[in-house]
Amino acid sequence: MTTATTALVTGANKGIGFAIAESLGRLGLRVVVGARNETAGSDAAARLAAEGIDATSVRIDVSSDESVAAAARELEERFGTLDVLVNNAGISGPFDPVTWGQDPTTMDLDDLRTVVDTNVYGVIRVTNAMLPMLRRSEHPRIVNTSSSMGSLERQPGPVMGVYSSSKTFLNGITVQYARAFQDTPVIVNAACPGLVATDFNGFAGDRSPEQGAATAVRLATLPDDGPRGGFFDDGGVVPW
Repeated sequence: MTTATTALVTGANKGIGFAIAESLGRLGLRVVVGARNETAGSDAAARLAAEGIDATSVRIDVSSDESVAAAARELEERFGTLDVLVNNAGISGPFDPVTWGQDPTTMDLDDLRTVVDTNVYGVIRVTNAMLPMLRRSEHPRIVNTSSSMGSLERQPGPVMGVYSSSKTFLNGITVQYARAFQDTPVIVNAACPGLVATDFNGFAGDRSPEQGAATAVRLATLPDDGPRGGFFDDGGVVPW
């Protein structure tokens, strides 16, 4: 796909999000670094620009209706059209530092609400706010960063009652968006980056951010006959 010009990546000031923005930029897309902290976003965009990438930034807190609406207005004024949206911003919620787990029998419902508000409701907020611009694109693509920890079949890693459940929820929402868009050019899928070494997990992963970004980048640049409503990682379809 060569006609896409502008890509917004949320949570792109570091880690996997930054790697996704960098990879898309190297493919020739103009990338918008979405970040909750304005300075962090600007700094990340400057790092990309130093590589020769067409990069800019926008402040966006996916857990805030007002912030998302303001970001959408700003991008509308600056570009008018959005070709790629990567909903990458996410949080894990508190976990046991010894077991790396979240026991569902003792989980704090406020923690669950906070994680879902970012990992699921945040995706809905951003997607719906950006849809008018995406619909103006000839080849609009939406990618939601999920995790195989949300797979009902695989169930990898420790018990993460909060985080894993939010990703299962996100996968379900992804399917419903894909069904709603089935007769339109909008293609939406979910991507699992794998266990990537970032500050999200205390750099405990065995994959680099660039490796983790690869699936999202592939889905963000799918041809018009590409898959819809799927959940993918490096190996292909993730059963969930």
